[in-house]
Amino acid sequence: MRDSTRKLLALATPPLSSDNRPFELSSTLGRLGDELSEVLETVNGFYAFESALHVFPTRSTTGAMDLERWNHSELWRSRYRGMADSYLFFAEDIFGGQFAAKDGTVFSFDPETGEGLPMASSIDEWASRLLADFEVETGFPLAHDWQVRNGPILEGFRLLPKTPFVLGGEYEVENLHALESSKGMRLRAELAVQIRDLPDGAMIKYSVTD
Repeated sequence: MRDSTRKLLALATPPLSSDNRPFELSSTLGRLGDELSEVLETVNGFYAFESALHVFPTRSTTGAMDLERWNHSELWRSRYRGMADSYLFFAEDIFGGQFAAKDGTVFSFDPETGEGLPMASSIDEWASRLLADFEVETGFPLAHDWQVRNGPILEGFRLLPKTPFVLGGEYEVENLHALESSKGMRLRAELAVQIRDLPDGAMIKYSVTD
């Protein structure tokens, strides 16, 4: 395990699962899968940066969300109508922005647009980027401020914008509310599907159902 990954794990909460059996990811993700497996065998799921970062465990022993359930098509992925296919989603920021592995690359996945952007070529590079700019990459400042006002964020919840960021919503505490993570993904999938083929600046009707 390389330095940045070790430093990130030093900031982690206790594991979210006590099941430390090896979890096979290399068959689908190759080297990146081996690296992610090593992380999860060391700390099987965790929060960091005052819950702004959430890494899913391989298997839950407490009923919490785990990798298999989170990546099941019917939970939320199918709502993106192809935009979320082929990724292995393994972590999320405070807004429910996803971190995912595909084709030997770690991507950031915007739940409001369904767009994935390459972020790192290894788990250690991903950890390095988080550590170097955790306020931006995880949303830590708003996570901290929201919890000062409202108390700890419940496990399995993220802070979603009342007015989506892609529609001009502000990155302010007043624009945030806590919502269960999978419900938040389903709601924003509807938005992503609506705007997928529209050019920047086009008018859209924001109407989501769940």
